[in-house]
Amino acid sequence: MARVSTYLNFTRQTEAAFAFYKGIFGTEYNGINRFSDMPTSVGAPPIAEEDKNLIMHIELPILGGHLLRGTDAPESMGFKVSVGNNIYINLEPDTRAEADRLFVALSHGGKVQMEMQDMFWGDYFGSCADKFGVQWMLNVSK
Repeated sequence: MARVSTYLNFTRQTEAAFAFYKGIFGTEYNGINRFSDMPTSVGAPPIAEEDKNLIMHIELPILGGHLLRGTDAPESMGFKVSVGNNIYINLEPDTRAEADRLFVALSHGGKVQMEMQDMFWGDYFGSCADKFGVQWMLNVSK
């Protein structure tokens, strides 16, 4: 079933932020992955030693089935987090075709950050900013 979640980017503070949110909402994490869990990619630089324990992905249910998701966005991997680029609306359509349709429409006149593609975690994923600067992630689960 299609759903929407909110994705937050932090500069080395994801673990503290999500511990804070967990205490407020009284829920449990659906999962935590660290950058050290990520497989190496051909041609990609290795993960910096000081970034290996940072959170690559975390998920916490909050209210009404809404998921709060987050990541540390290390500068060593090319991220520059600032207020305004640290929040994404994450769309999870049911099909690749719907994800492609939404991606093309949302990125028209905006900026593609990552083309829709198969990812190492098994999903079909892409991200963009629309022409108004709103950031979107699209993820179709396997």
